[in-house]
Amino acid sequence: MTIEPVTDLGSGGALRLPRARVVPLSAPPASYTAAVERCLTGAGIVKSSARIYRISLTTWGWMLTGEPAPTGPARRGAKPPVFPITSIDDPALPEVLAELAAARADEMDADTVNRELSIARKAIGWWQRQGWIEGDPTIGIERRPAPPKALAENQIAALWRLDVALREKTQWKMLYESAARADEVLCLNVEDLYPQDKRGKITAKGGATEWIHWQSGTAQLLPRLIARRTRGPLFLTDRKAPAGTPTLDVCPGTGRGRLSYRRAEEIFEENTRLLANPLASPENIEALDGWTLHRLRHSALTHDAEDGTSTPMLLARSRHASVRSLERYARPGVDSVARHVAERDPAARRRT
Repeated sequence: MTIEPVTDLGSGGALRLPRARVVPLSAPPASYTAAVERCLTGAGIVKSSARIYRISLTTWGWMLTGEPAPTGPARRGAKPPVFPITSIDDPALPEVLAELAAARADEMDADTVNRELSIARKAIGWWQRQGWIEGDPTIGIERRPAPPKALAENQIAALWRLDVALREKTQWKMLYESAARADEVLCLNVEDLYPQDKRGKITAKGGATEWIHWQSGTAQLLPRLIARRTRGPLFLTDRKAPAGTPTLDVCPGTGRGRLSYRRAEEIFEENTRLLANPLASPENIEALDGWTLHRLRHSALTHDAEDGTSTPMLLARSRHASVRSLERYARPGVDSVARHVAERDPAARRRT
């Protein structure tokens, strides 16, 4: 960075402060696409995230030229526009970009829109630090409010209709019916289960022993999942555990390891992308986000609250120590509010 010399005095005779000018660390790349690749390597983006970054920044490439990004079948095989990275400093771009971003936000879920915006701003910031561009055309674009964490009952019903493996069906049913935390359920062993009572013994935060309870959906699936096993992790990986895996995390009968939280979350997120983005086309689904496992617990407790479950029972179900912790679940969803209003409609009651 260099400092330009002072050439005159400001109004009133005050000394004008020197202006800083960023000197490019290297010559700007010939194209936006090349600048994207330089950013992916220079900004320290891990390999597992580089593909998502590239997809998002390619989408922004169309909008940075003042054109809407192609969607659906039109996106397959579409070549991104070629333009110099310096054109991002066009003073007319922010207004056009805000309109295009707003239109795209109306078609996508808030999580995807916010993630794409964060990726674009990270890349723009890196290009600014290289001295290739000066401004940020996304400065007037606001993040979209995140949707409520609780899933609607029709979304839960759609989840049960997914064609997934028995392990996932059982795990997701147990998480929703028990309102337990995902890490607690994944730590369950076969010997921790009391199927006749529809409950299981878990180790909660702080090492305390607590109980989770499930319903008929889980009870019907568990015998098929357990088969003849009597000990070891309840939810197993598809392959045998690698050498060095702790004995407690290996099934003594099959040699397979305990399913990790990371892998369980990854499977759930991948399988729920279309449910989370119902307006998206299958061609674009890999660039979108699905649901998180925690939303099953949050949804179960929110639905309990909507159905009038008492505070003491919610505390027992959630295993929270403080009533204030229940506030996050006491936010009825759109369907629940609609049902509440309809049930109290005096004209509807008279017609009945």
